[in-house]
Amino acid sequence: MTGFTVALLVVVAVAGLLRWRRPAWCWLTFGVTLAVLRVLVRYTSVMEACGLTVPPPRWRLTIARMANRPAPESRAPRILRLRPTRTGLVLRLGLRPGQDAFDVAASCDRLRHSFAMYGVTSREIRSGVVELRMTGYDVLARVQMPTKLDRVPMRVPVALREDGAVHYRDYRTCPHALTVGATKSGKSVYQRNLVAELAAESVALVGIDCKQGVELFPLARRFSALADNPDTAADLLDALVTHMEGVYQLIRADQRITADIPDAEIAADIWDLPETLRPTPIVLLVDEVAELALFATKEEEKRRDRIITALARLAQLGRAAGIYLEICGQRFGSELGKGITMLRAQLTARTAHRVNDETSATMAFGDIAPDAVMAAISIPTDTPGLAVTGDSTGGWARIRTPHTSMRQAVNACNRYAHRTPELPGLVAFRPELPPTVSLVKIPAQAEAPASV
Repeated sequence: MTGFTVALLVVVAVAGLLRWRRPAWCWLTFGVTLAVLRVLVRYTSVMEACGLTVPPPRWRLTIARMANRPAPESRAPRILRLRPTRTGLVLRLGLRPGQDAFDVAASCDRLRHSFAMYGVTSREIRSGVVELRMTGYDVLARVQMPTKLDRVPMRVPVALREDGAVHYRDYRTCPHALTVGATKSGKSVYQRNLVAELAAESVALVGIDCKQGVELFPLARRFSALADNPDTAADLLDALVTHMEGVYQLIRADQRITADIPDAEIAADIWDLPETLRPTPIVLLVDEVAELALFATKEEEKRRDRIITALARLAQLGRAAGIYLEICGQRFGSELGKGITMLRAQLTARTAHRVNDETSATMAFGDIAPDAVMAAISIPTDTPGLAVTGDSTGGWARIRTPHTSMRQAVNACNRYAHRTPELPGLVAFRPELPPTVSLVKIPAQAEAPASV
């Protein structure tokens, strides 16, 4: 008995230590087995308590009455698959006739308490099939991206979702994005991590940083063009519009609408062109967009209208030409002047870090996902990097970006500096790179002139 007690205390101590230092290891070692047992043992009673059961069919009631047997119990959704993951469980359910996916989604909080899980989210896979993703611990407290990531062109991993899945920034699906957040909310780290992931892609990076370039200019070796003030930004945006028009002329010249090439797809954007003719896609990153919209004089007002007009044209027409926008700022509302709401309507992907007021969250999600507004304003101040993301489908989720230091981002950009394309129309805006300083000290003997 003494040996068993000692062994039990050792196991409890190891579990406590793993839960504190390595929650993922604790989950895979102890938590997943206990969670599977809880789900299987409590499943029927929990579903009945949550109102997720349906009465038995009439033919079963008739047979029970004819056989003088007790009436069959109500039926819960069928368990189609139960799969453990590194962060929790994935439970796929087959709904009974008369049940709806919305009923399961509305019961997620009750299921979380009943199964003693940290979080439960649901999504409809297809008609009659719902998937519950359960997390066994707080995956956003210490973000650790999986070692195996699904990497495809123009789709980069940028954060971790609250259900343990990886959040990808897919430019082919959502061409343009808006990121808002207050000071020290993690917005700059999100943008830094995005640049570090894009550095390895075959893409041209163009940046506008009106904070005198303190955020983007350290990453200049991977940028094809940079602007650090509104005047240069206006000229750069005009050059991008000209580049966009040239790409459309290239698509028209090789559209393949004749019958001479019957197996070819008719080109409508750059991805329909052959790889030998396809222009390099461009990602335009704008930091602190409000600096481009503010003005104090008549001349600055003309420059502002010119900038917003160019951004709106790029947002409306740039997708087919392979130009994608990443707009960042603390606020992005109608108080910035005319054309702002039209530009915001073109930004499909929305990400909101901690904001200081409800109005800022409404600017991001009020027109696409009203439920996400309260989630955005409830982000605590001691969790930088935590954000709410959504798109035009109305769905939203909490995400958190892994901390990427400026040194890590600079190293990634320097490592892939050879992938920086030179765009003919943007040569004038290519950043001037500082000379590389060698850290190898020259011996004193080599410095002294040879004696004659």
